[in-house]
Amino acid sequence: MRTLENAARRWGFYRIAGCDEVGRGCLAGPVMAGAVILDPDRHIPGLADSRMLTEAERERLFDIITRKALAWAVAAAAPVEIDTVNIHRASLACMRRALLAMAPLPDLVLVDAFRIPDLLIAQRAVLHGDRRCSAIAAASIVAKVTRDRVMRRLDALYPRYGFARHVGYITPGHSAAVREHGPSDQHRLSFNALAYASQP
Repeated sequence: MRTLENAARRWGFYRIAGCDEVGRGCLAGPVMAGAVILDPDRHIPGLADSRMLTEAERERLFDIITRKALAWAVAAAAPVEIDTVNIHRASLACMRRALLAMAPLPDLVLVDAFRIPDLLIAQRAVLHGDRRCSAIAAASIVAKVTRDRVMRRLDALYPRYGFARHVGYITPGHSAAVREHGPSDQHRLSFNALAYASQP
């Protein structure tokens, strides 16, 4: 998974960030972006697309990534932003915010699937990047673990919706809670799925 980063270093780039987002398809909660610059001299075995890992594996790798990376950052777009600008634009905006929050800034960004507009840093979109690039995989893990922790905190504030169980994704239990209680201010009102979940 380090082939792309190694090639970029041969081109003269050193601080190579991977960037990815999680929570794009959720019914509730923020979309979260992670950005990570891995240290080429501190290899982290076991990096993979966050969806292919167990929760325990993600938590373990999160601790290693945040300890060994040259830099890392996360950023979020809240449901109100998603409803205002749409999920695609909100995802790109929070990826841009995560990257610009890094210190030091990267000199090249490898992004899972997309190009980020208005980013004055060299970038490359990598199709299936979270499976092909270790830095993007690391970013997906950091974003996923951070978002899951946010959803568990929201569960304590909105106990009727079961956020700790489904972390905002559409499940029968989540849909039933929306039908019974209506959407909370953590739900994305613009999502067609919300209308589906609200149907008896």
